[in-house]
Amino acid sequence: MAFNRRKFMIKNASWMLILLLLLIWEIICVGLNVPEYLFPAPSAVWSAGIARWEPIMMHAWQTFFTTLVGFAIAVVVGVVLGVAVGTYPIVYKALYPLLVGFNSIPKVAFVPVLVVWFGIGTVPAILTAFLISFFPVLVNVATGLATLEPELEDVLRSLGASKLDILRKVGLPRALPYFFASLKVAITLAFVGSVISETVASNMGIGYLMMAASSSMDMALVFAGLIVIGVMGVVMYELFAWMEKRFTRWANRGVNAAAV
Repeated sequence: MAFNRRKFMIKNASWMLILLLLLIWEIICVGLNVPEYLFPAPSAVWSAGIARWEPIMMHAWQTFFTTLVGFAIAVVVGVVLGVAVGTYPIVYKALYPLLVGFNSIPKVAFVPVLVVWFGIGTVPAILTAFLISFFPVLVNVATGLATLEPELEDVLRSLGASKLDILRKVGLPRALPYFFASLKVAITLAFVGSVISETVASNMGIGYLMMAASSSMDMALVFAGLIVIGVMGVVMYELFAWMEKRFTRWANRGVNAAAV
């Protein structure tokens, strides 16, 4: 019985923690009589979400669409540049410092420029999601390729393998755990990029909805939007975590041994 209880606790620890935090949140807001326009209780957030379900879903789908499009572009660009940086030393020396400097610039600073170029709407949100999320993919793919053991490369070359053969049959599979790890980070950053752009230069999306709600002091709706963004991020993170276990099972043996 104790063994089953331990497995139940491990399996449901995140849900129990969420429920505990929501309970504490509700008790604080109700017990201290906190005004709803300052810090709404979970019950008020739930009521706002139910009452405005249709507009929330409309804006959520817009944010989800722009995030996925920007994320998809980031994955393609990140993989291509990651392969080039991780495979060719001259590309690493020439390109990597520029990419690091570019990544150091706050992406919100690009939003006004994107608005001037493309106008207010979906395109700046897509590009902001791309700009903020491609770097983790690039770095992880490049790291996975660059950390390939030199001895293994020497053995493969001695057997007649070309550089392309080594990359295709050993390098890319070797980089898969790094790649899927980067996807879990990049998708959450892509949501951040979309919402940042929507709060600044859009008339659609969760970011726009939150700004409109905050301007009218409807904090319950603001928190409902935050929760929707969090749920979408968790769902996508778990999807890529499942894909990671599915396609890189050979690299994850024993990871969950403590949970059994």
